[in-house]
Amino acid sequence: MAGSSGYLDAASTEPPHPAARAALLEALDSAWADPARLYGTARGTRILLDRARARVAGVLGVRADEVSFTSSGTQAVHLAVLGGLRARRRVGSHLVVSAVEHSSVLHAAELHERDGGEVTVVGVDRAGRVDPAEFAAALRPDTALACLQSANHEVGTLQPLAEAAEHCRAARVPLCTDAAQSLGRADVPPGWSLLAGSAHKWGGPAGVGVLVIRKGTRWRSPLPDDERGARRVPGFENVPGAVAAAAALKARHVDMAADAARLSALVERIRAEVARTVPDVEVVGDPVRRLPHLVTFSCLYVEGEALLTELDRLGFAVSSGSSCTADTLRPSHVLEAMGVLTHGNVRVSLPRDVEAADVERFLSVLPGTVARLRGDLGVTLP
Repeated sequence: MAGSSGYLDAASTEPPHPAARAALLEALDSAWADPARLYGTARGTRILLDRARARVAGVLGVRADEVSFTSSGTQAVHLAVLGGLRARRRVGSHLVVSAVEHSSVLHAAELHERDGGEVTVVGVDRAGRVDPAEFAAALRPDTALACLQSANHEVGTLQPLAEAAEHCRAARVPLCTDAAQSLGRADVPPGWSLLAGSAHKWGGPAGVGVLVIRKGTRWRSPLPDDERGARRVPGFENVPGAVAAAAALKARHVDMAADAARLSALVERIRAEVARTVPDVEVVGDPVRRLPHLVTFSCLYVEGEALLTELDRLGFAVSSGSSCTADTLRPSHVLEAMGVLTHGNVRVSLPRDVEAADVERFLSVLPGTVARLRGDLGVTLP
């Protein structure tokens, strides 16, 4: 694929933001020393790390000492969930999660269950949204932690995070939110106790995650003790990565409202045109309460993998099902939980610099591509 004009898979990873690239290159030269040491070069590195933490905290509206950098969004989720559970073992071992959480949350829940814990999975409606009352009803006196994503990574539906947080506060249960798809694209509602994010989702470098633990939230590392990372994240800090991640998040936040309006209009165009031009298609996810950049649809009588391969040949990068289970050929757990069509599934997610012409070109080739694949299977539709 020449250039990135056909790249429509920003939900998997956003192309590097220019601010991240500039900050990374500068930090590679100036922030390579050990920030735990006391000599001048090390102190300079420490200052840049603290500044990056403060920058992320400013975007999220939290204190700088509540922010830690991890080696990935997945590690941030695992530390948040398992650390939150470990700290409240005296309260109980009950965990509440939604059925459409990212696989990293569900895998942590599976581990908790294997270790003797109990997990309640709260279902969703056909739009992929949790009912706040149903979420509240799952909370018990022995609930140690509840998890609810800010927005769904496959269909874009915004979750009722603020309402869920109110119920958790009333039940004195900390709420953990995976905000990977929201950060840099939409405000994350307040009220959560723990938050996880992933820098490459907002145009920062891969291999950098963000873990936020609010003051007053009980948390105990599930990993062996380590003197670094305020005893939260073990190992030598990736200071250049953290600096670049913070620079990208700040830049995205400044442009967030304008980008959201432009991308949301393009997504609205895709939602309408796909439904109009492709027979037997189901556009899924909440049409209104959604992320601005993401749209998913399923085409009957077509295998998602075949459709992706053909679109790739035509110069478009899109994804199918869950990006984290794409190599398993299993149906998406999110679409299954929603009760919608899982075959021929395509997720289109727009990067910040996408052009309207790229979207129009995609819309012009999609109907013929679907019809051709259906024809190869002997399916003809009016």
